[in-house]
Amino acid sequence: MIIDLTGKTALVTGSTQGIGMAIAAGLARAGARVAVNGRTSATVEEAAGRIRGEVRGADVIPLAADLATEDGAAYAVEVAPEVDILINNLGIYESRPPLEITDAEWRRYFEVNVLAAVRLTRVYLPGMKARSWGRVQYIASDSAIVTPVEMIHYGMSKTALLAVARGFAKEAAGSGVTVNSVIAGPTHTGGVEDFVYSLVDRDLPWPQAQREFMRLHRPQSLIQRLIEPEEIANMVVYLSSPYASATTGGAIRVDGGYVDAILP
Repeated sequence: MIIDLTGKTALVTGSTQGIGMAIAAGLARAGARVAVNGRTSATVEEAAGRIRGEVRGADVIPLAADLATEDGAAYAVEVAPEVDILINNLGIYESRPPLEITDAEWRRYFEVNVLAAVRLTRVYLPGMKARSWGRVQYIASDSAIVTPVEMIHYGMSKTALLAVARGFAKEAAGSGVTVNSVIAGPTHTGGVEDFVYSLVDRDLPWPQAQREFMRLHRPQSLIQRLIEPEEIANMVVYLSSPYASATTGGAIRVDGGYVDAILP
């Protein structure tokens, strides 16, 4: 399957590392013009340079702004006034004892993980509908369905994204615009290797270490390894393509079988 997104402009929020970075590179590889986003110019320029180095001829738009704020969203419109593919990847997470999560933390998780995506959808969806083509995606998590007791506030925000995606898909009905959420499972990002080795034998080679980690600490995974960011990006790029024109309002799983349920 050859995916050609030439002529399309994409915005990937929170795309200077991890899953967001892989998605931005994947979309650039498919020919899209991609706005790479982070909060500082230094991290954005570094990420843009990496994508240009990986993808020959990549057309990258640096977008240094905190897109969890109204000012950041307004600046995004200045830099990228028309977006055909909006990937709402921006998110925060951390472990907290459930009864110690404060009101301020609950609000922050909703504002960053949910409201930021809603705001950008509100900004860009009308233009997509007017052009009769567009793709909006929300990067959710297995935590949306299997709520982790140590991250209830994070799980809540990802569950909310599933509802947001379904609702906006109805708003876009019949317009040629699709709206979906992508449920990512346990993924190999950031400092996860240190985390894994804190729980298993440090002398094990990485492939064995992650399998041991999955066996002991994430036994419900059917692939019994961490997911690579590029594997999630592959699904996002497909959903961004004309091939996925009949897929909308869905919660699409790239979780390695982690969620023990049929739907979603």
